[in-house]
Amino acid sequence: MRSDQVKLGAARAPHRSLLRATGVQDDDFRKPFIAVCNSYVDIIPGHVHLNEVGQFVKECVRAAGGVPFVFNTIGVDDGIAMGHAGMKYSLPSRELIADSVETMIEAHCFDGMICIPNCDKIVPGMLMAAMRCNIPTIFVSGGPMEAGRLPDGRKVDLIDVFIAAAARQDGAISEEELLELERAGCPTCGSCSGMFTANSMNCLCEALGMALPGNGTLVATSAERKRLFRRAAERIVQMVLDFEKLGPGHGLLPREIVTSQSVDNAMILDMAMGGSTNTVLHMLAVAREAGIEYDIHRIDDLSRRTPNICRVAPSSSYHIEDVHNSGGIHTILGSLERGRPGLLNLNCPTVTGKTLGENIAEYDIRRETAAEEALTMAAVTTRGERNVRGLSVERQHADIRELKEEELGFDPYDCVREVENAYSPEGGLAILYGNLAPKGAVVKTAGVLPRMLRHQGPAVIFESETDAYQGIVNGKVKPGDVVVIRYEGPKGGPGMQEMLAPTSAIKGMKLDDQVALITDGRFSGGTAGACIGHVSPEAAAGGPIGLLQPGDVIEIDIPNRTLRVHLSEEELAARRKEWKAPPPRFTKGYLAKYTRMATSADTGAILRWD
Repeated sequence: MRSDQVKLGAARAPHRSLLRATGVQDDDFRKPFIAVCNSYVDIIPGHVHLNEVGQFVKECVRAAGGVPFVFNTIGVDDGIAMGHAGMKYSLPSRELIADSVETMIEAHCFDGMICIPNCDKIVPGMLMAAMRCNIPTIFVSGGPMEAGRLPDGRKVDLIDVFIAAAARQDGAISEEELLELERAGCPTCGSCSGMFTANSMNCLCEALGMALPGNGTLVATSAERKRLFRRAAERIVQMVLDFEKLGPGHGLLPREIVTSQSVDNAMILDMAMGGSTNTVLHMLAVAREAGIEYDIHRIDDLSRRTPNICRVAPSSSYHIEDVHNSGGIHTILGSLERGRPGLLNLNCPTVTGKTLGENIAEYDIRRETAAEEALTMAAVTTRGERNVRGLSVERQHADIRELKEEELGFDPYDCVREVENAYSPEGGLAILYGNLAPKGAVVKTAGVLPRMLRHQGPAVIFESETDAYQGIVNGKVKPGDVVVIRYEGPKGGPGMQEMLAPTSAIKGMKLDDQVALITDGRFSGGTAGACIGHVSPEAAAGGPIGLLQPGDVIEIDIPNRTLRVHLSEEELAARRKEWKAPPPRFTKGYLAKYTRMATSADTGAILRWD
């Protein structure tokens, strides 16, 4: 085993002495050493319960015949970091997480790894490290948050609170109404309850093949998540033992599971469910670490072939818990397989030891072949109370067949639609090109109102996210305008601040059906509206977005995938000669180093030092 490098032979007596001090016993030195890579931190709701999860997984690994060792990563809560300089650390934290996980795995020669992420940059950071280290690895998240509930029964989430905060500044709602939403929006532990970045990435892990079915949708409060953790622990020990016997080439290593075909599967799922635009950024970075040539042109091709069959908050009133009761990720994939045969790559291996197609046959609850576990897991419902402890709510129904539509409160066949009843024939994300985005830009089409799919208007320019928010709430943006927020890309920001505050302000000011926004920064998965991000090259790298002047007419045509400014090439060239790169915003510390190495979003905002 890989861990033999630190535990066997006379020369390793000092190493064993140190290991004994941690509690390792004589008979443990012949067992697999399993890293339990946790991301427990107290300040992130999605992670506040992961200390308990990590200890439970540790016990399960020990029971399965492995020797578990827990370590933790850092984490940034994007919502708390939002609207101030702290958000500049959010995307850069992905690289720190990847580096720290790689360091722990390589320094201590672990045989296998269970990753317990939940939110935003933690999931892709751990995925990137898994590709680098390439040892048997399983992802099992902490689970999504329950949706909040107002006294009238309406479900709400964090985005409703952001929108209400902007509306309060405009005087559209009272202080009491805002407080009511504030108290209800984030009721339990778990990753925020809509199809935001954290939940998008945890769902994509199922289609990618790196996580067990149920990983992305089974709520954090459910005791049924213990079943997932136990299965992950048993499976990782078996994967390590199988790898010792079989060696590489048997679908047991991350780089054998994560291929261009499995990344296609993940992005097809993203298109089908209208996930976060951040998934484009992260999957490009993960693919690079896996040694895969993958670009945004391929993603747009998939979008054109993938119907959008599921819309979740902020693009609809549905939440992740509703997707789960509708059958979860493998039922979405099953609908795609039925309605678009040949779209998915069904022969891709997964961490279950079965192919994606075999997993769909077992976990698509609309099939006669659905396994009993799939039917029982889909029956998990929420308690609807605040501050319910993680992993504490027992399942109330034997299986999903006991739950009637009137008990659920919605139609599962509307939440997860069949292809013939799709929201649109194309996917929920699109890549735009033009003289304003020569290397592409990304928009979440699932969240765009029909009348805003095409829009033309004058540029109202802001040089930072905070200036944009103040400008919007203070009336500087008028109906018909195109808000431009620049110098917020990976290098210019630095760190690509999420634009949830200004996009929520546009909605809160009732301008979302009349105003578009473009930026070289990025958006929260909670963003909805005609919001176009990842404009590449970014302004700080000399991209055309940095050449814009107030009043320039910008034309957006999402159906035809174009983003352009009404300027001639001669005018752009003349402005380019006059353009000077602004000085970096940070000259010391981690962000100064990040600024020097960051690349534009079309590459996944990876770091380059060559």
